Amino acid sequence: MNEARKIVRMISENLHPLDQKEQELLSSILKEERLKKGELLLNEGEIAKYLYWVGKGMLRQFYYKDGREVTEHFACEDQGALCINSLFRQEPSAMLIEALEESTVLLMPYFEFIELAQKHPQLATLLRKILEGSLIMSQQKADSWRYETVHERYERFQREYPDAAKRASVNHIASYLLMTPESLSRVRAGKL
Repeated sequence: MNEARKIVRMISENLHPLDQKEQELLSSILKEERLKKGELLLNEGEIAKYLYWVGKGMLRQFYYKDGREVTEHFACEDQGALCINSLFRQEPSAMLIEALEESTVLLMPYFEFIELAQKHPQLATLLRKILEGSLIMSQQKADSWRYETVHERYERFQREYPDAAKRASVNHIASYLLMTPESLSRVRAGKL
């Protein structure tokens, strides 16, 4: 079984059930990309055309603010990533997507996915669930920054991203939590 079919089957099992025909249709539009550690999947200024699904490895979405990298999202195996603003508006992305490890990623062409979704209700439901999940995650992260202490943010991160918590660098985790690496070390040690 090729990587696309394997991942579509996992998506069907974990996110929304698709019958065999729908799985084959979705698999048929996917493109597999293998990335080396540090390689960019989407660069600042490019227009997003894909939803990304991680088969193997880990991605991070980040942007630059005042010359510093700020991590927005991590995606490990069987998780997705997308730059929603650029994708929906077809405008240059301020967000970058980088492979933090050697990775295999499936690229789901957004407009081809929409075409399939218009003809197949279960694919439309899957697409809706993927987009809703992304929006909910963004809202939860914004609420976390607004209302939670640094300890609560770190505990939430460990709960919601256990793989990334173990595999991402201290600098990337700290930037995701909007703190310095030194502050993160103190939070981990219970000194802050």
